[in-house]
Amino acid sequence: MEKEDPMFRNILIPTDGSPLATIAVDAGIAFAKEASAKVTILAVTEPFHLFSVDPEQVSGTRDEYEALASKHAAEMLAALARKTEAEGVACQTEQVSSHEVYRAIIDQATRKDADLIVMASHGRGGVGSLMLGSVAAKVLAHSTIPVLIYRAKK
Repeated sequence: MEKEDPMFRNILIPTDGSPLATIAVDAGIAFAKEASAKVTILAVTEPFHLFSVDPEQVSGTRDEYEALASKHAAEMLAALARKTEAEGVACQTEQVSSHEVYRAIIDQATRKDADLIVMASHGRGGVGSLMLGSVAAKVLAHSTIPVLIYRAKK
């Protein structure tokens, strides 16, 4: 009897490091382990904006903000890679910068030949989410790759 091809081989898990996104990353890792899939964990940093609701962007210069955002993303990704590998799941990490976070997620999923995108239903709250819209909703609306939206229990 031939062994069936696995349904999922590579799962893209985008994260912004927020508590909800971290819960979704953990769920994505557990799902990947069950599916015998590898994961690509993605951090998308947004370039400096002259007008922003993000306090980190208002308090410093463009270079300071971009260096801080890149460092924070790299540290977060390294920690998540260690966690993923400790669970016995093969892991790659990617960090990109984009004004259109949803588009960067979809583009990376395509580049990495992902079979599935696993993400939180929202990683931002307050005014930022109202002005920017839901990244998850945009990924869901525009992706040709299946998307699993993880919603944490309240």
